[in-house]
Amino acid sequence: MQIERPEVNHIAGVDEVGRGPLVGDVVTAAVILDPSKPIEGLADSKKLSEKKRNALAEEIKEKALCYCIARATVEEIDELNILHATMLAMKRAVEGLKVPAEFVFVDGNRLPDISVPAQAVVKGDSLVAEISAASILAKVTRDNEMIELDAQYPEFGFAGHKGYPTKAHFAALAEHGVTPHHRKSFKPVQRILAEQS
Repeated sequence: MQIERPEVNHIAGVDEVGRGPLVGDVVTAAVILDPSKPIEGLADSKKLSEKKRNALAEEIKEKALCYCIARATVEEIDELNILHATMLAMKRAVEGLKVPAEFVFVDGNRLPDISVPAQAVVKGDSLVAEISAASILAKVTRDNEMIELDAQYPEFGFAGHKGYPTKAHFAALAEHGVTPHHRKSFKPVQRILAEQS
């Protein structure tokens, strides 16, 4: 699929990580790349090894014209629902850019409520370099937060499953109950809360 790029200088890419997990914030990133400092190997963050992702994240932070990492909290997710919380986090990422974007490519099929011209691109993290860069920053940020949470709650194994609904995560929830970091609006978490109340 050919993506038409508008004739402007500052194009931002936006992506999110963490819509599916049962725990933690949804993390978004917006990135404007610097054409004079190309970055080799940008791709969908899910298709890269952890080592490669971490290396690219550092390179993006060094070479990008600007970037902003934003989030919506567990409380906002529970209050707004995950879709609206994700859109809010994306809006925060775009608005937090030090250099204002003139155009924004957003991964997926919906656009956040932003005042900049924008286009949603399905599978954008494989098609638009700026979105790839955003997906890498968002994923590395959120994965690191899950590793930190793992240190607080070693019995949950967050470093392994990153909060996604895996068998191991369900088993830990059933045994240890719900942490303050779990999304209480998500059905599997609601079920555990109901069983344990």
